[in-house]
Amino acid sequence: MKNLFSLKPLAVSAITLVALFGLSGCQTSSDTTMTEEAEAVAETAPETEPQELTPVKFTLSWLLQGVDAPLTLAIERGYFAEEGLDVQFERGYGSADTASKIAAGQYDIGFGDMYSMIEFNEQNPDQKLVVVAVPYNKAPFVLMSLKETGITSLQDLEGQKLGAPAGDAPRRLWPVLAEQVGVDADAVEWVTMEPKLRETFLLQGNVDAISGFVYSMMPSLVKAGKTADDLDIFYYTDNGLDFYGNVVLVKESFLEENPDVVEGFLKAYIRGIQDTLKDPVAGLDSVMAQGDELMEREAEKLRLQIALDDLLINEEVEANGLGDIDPERLKESIDQTVKGFGLASTPPIEDVFDGSYLPPLEERQLPSADERTSLE
Repeated sequence: MKNLFSLKPLAVSAITLVALFGLSGCQTSSDTTMTEEAEAVAETAPETEPQELTPVKFTLSWLLQGVDAPLTLAIERGYFAEEGLDVQFERGYGSADTASKIAAGQYDIGFGDMYSMIEFNEQNPDQKLVVVAVPYNKAPFVLMSLKETGITSLQDLEGQKLGAPAGDAPRRLWPVLAEQVGVDADAVEWVTMEPKLRETFLLQGNVDAISGFVYSMMPSLVKAGKTADDLDIFYYTDNGLDFYGNVVLVKESFLEENPDVVEGFLKAYIRGIQDTLKDPVAGLDSVMAQGDELMEREAEKLRLQIALDDLLINEEVEANGLGDIDPERLKESIDQTVKGFGLASTPPIEDVFDGSYLPPLEERQLPSADERTSLE
């Protein structure tokens, strides 16, 4: 676990200030009196205690990637420390794993998809999770195939092999998408592989299509010489599922016991989003600084660019501010999830999303177009 930021306030005594300005070398009797008084104050004044930060254990949804720039930039610039928080993060292993580990108390807060959370809550009613912010207004869920495969619609997937890791959120949501577009969800064969082999399976023809987050899969395909023109990409959001992207999840009991922690986290994190939109290069730099030697800057740049272009900004965010939702849109996606997963009941919106811990709207506004810079 990485301790990414630690605040150590600097205490300066009156004696230090006297020595710094060299007053002791040219004292008058008045100066001597002032110095003696200063020394007396310094001897009796209590030492300044360093600010004690509250540790917060945070899990990413997957590996650290360029799309995590708002988090790393907020840590780097001390925004969490300003809220009294010491945020430490670890990589994730998919939304299902994230939900289980937050519920078990291994992490306090984390990134995941709310639709897997809805299913988790029905199966684990005594360990319910809740969404407190929606940073990514559009879901990055896609199915992707090579054009040479001849798959030009989702209906063409029937009888084909689809590949994804077991915990992949779009794979788990396949029954929901299939229900929406009128495809038999059981008419495909799922092939499971390690995440790092997903794109290789597609390129080698071991599967006909793969599912995943578009920004997770594209860098490997581009590195292999593919372009968007070589691919057929089917966004879930373009096929009847107007889903939100990754959300900030907490356990209900943690939220009730630590409201100030959650409020402080969201305030700092949203500042990180705003700063990333203003200066995405700084955001990318912060990710690379926290990553390991295996991270490639061009790959992470592409991931962040996809998020900047397609996932963070739209008319809804312009109107509602960062982190909030549209109730009608959310209700429809909840209904679709319940039907697609075959859940026993439909949770009300307030059981899925609680926006009361978000900062005020004026603190969640998107930076103006003039303030945003490009990722060069």
